Amino acid sequence: MASDVHPVPRRSSAPPAALDLLAQARAGLAEASTLDSPNERYATAHLAALRTAAAVLAVRGRPETGPRGRRRIRSAWDVLPETAPELAEWSALFAAGATRRARAEAGIKGAATPRDADDLMRDVAMFLRLVERLLTLRPTPRPRTAPEAIGWQGS
Repeated sequence: MASDVHPVPRRSSAPPAALDLLAQARAGLAEASTLDSPNERYATAHLAALRTAAAVLAVRGRPETGPRGRRRIRSAWDVLPETAPELAEWSALFAAGATRRARAEAGIKGAATPRDADDLMRDVAMFLRLVERLLTLRPTPRPRTAPEAIGWQGS
């Protein structure tokens, strides 16, 4: 019976704060799928992407120590490529949607079309899965096998 099966928790290398942000992103994406208004779906999905990026920054982010220091506030989309270069294209994609999100949140009619919202939700879902894999799965080390245990004699 399925209820008798207990899932085995995955070992995670991510801190609890990052895992919490990923859970919030997952919940936000699920919420976005239930909303009727394209503006609300778009804004909620974009927020899920932002929480996903924040999880990466919680794991990999480092405070600026150079002369720039804390002179100006930078968006997560500006910082993400510096801390996770492999996510630079995703960062550019979501940064490009930030203005639309602001317009959608302001309630500007037609800020996001149903297609815009659907496309963003699909992109955020893929980004979230990628980041979850990147942050929460640790490769399982293969056991070392002594050469004699596998029949290797050498020459």
